[in-house]
Amino acid sequence: MHDYDELIARLKVSEKTSEPYYQQLKRNILTLIETGAIENGSGLPSERMLAEALNLSRTTVRRCYEELRASGQIDSDGRAGTLVKAAPKICPSLGKLKGFTEEMREVGITASTRIVSHEVVTDRTIASIFQRPSTSTFLRLIRIRLGNEVPMTREVAWYDLTLAPGMADWDTSGSAYNHLEQQCCIKLSWAEQSIEAVMSSDEESRVFDFRQSSPCLLLKRKSYSQQQQLVEYVEGTFRGDAYTYRIKLEV
Repeated sequence: MHDYDELIARLKVSEKTSEPYYQQLKRNILTLIETGAIENGSGLPSERMLAEALNLSRTTVRRCYEELRASGQIDSDGRAGTLVKAAPKICPSLGKLKGFTEEMREVGITASTRIVSHEVVTDRTIASIFQRPSTSTFLRLIRIRLGNEVPMTREVAWYDLTLAPGMADWDTSGSAYNHLEQQCCIKLSWAEQSIEAVMSSDEESRVFDFRQSSPCLLLKRKSYSQQQQLVEYVEGTFRGDAYTYRIKLEV
């Protein structure tokens, strides 16, 4: 039997604002999830219980829960009731070229990968990015990167097989950067990266278990060798409810 008294006390809404009650309730729940006060897998009060405790209509609580379900924050699990499905909170620093596994390790999260596609392709658009002839071949790798078994990003990466033909034989185990260095004799030196806000596509929503298109971060990265040659181009869509990037600014 759950004791929700303390939780419900922290979810109280205010009459002194024009913000609708369901939005206040949703914001309060999200704040508790983001701060770790409500952990992944924790239960939430039923609609009836929460409505009675906060003196709200069940319609108000239902709308709040429906929006949280649509964004993948909570889910209903039979007898277990309404459960929080919080993604791990990631706050990586920018400024260093590193792989997903290293980034997760730095924040104490176990990384894993699910391979969706691994194939050699020709692509005019990608060839133009690499400034190669349109008939050039590339390794296209589509991966789902997970942190503590939660899908964090859907990543599409291309590798120039003109420069690194050994990438075509990579079995995807271990780090792509290690394979580039050890098997292709290419050490990455620097990268340029952009970050923009996007809404998840149908495929990304399915991967992240969103019930509707939700905010994400799209990272595009070009990685260069010590010879200033573009070796890797990556487009990674990161779930917006899990990532906060930190940047150190010098005065």
